[in-house]
Amino acid sequence: MRTVRHRWGRARVALGRRINGLRADGEAGMATAEYAIGTVAAASLASILLWILKSDWVRELIADLIRKALGLG
Repeated sequence: MRTVRHRWGRARVALGRRINGLRADGEAGMATAEYAIGTVAAASLASILLWILKSDWVRELIADLIRKALGLG
């Protein structure tokens, strides 16, 4: 039967290895930050496009294009 001290020692060694691995990799976490910035940029662009598409002049432009394409006007 393993003692608490033995289990804690194994956990401490594993945690130490994990921390040392993260310290060795200076770029750790950069991908996550880049994805976050990309997500914010995409959401901002989507909100701007949505605002533009909801404007009256764009609605009229699209309606005119559809009317002309269908030969209604």
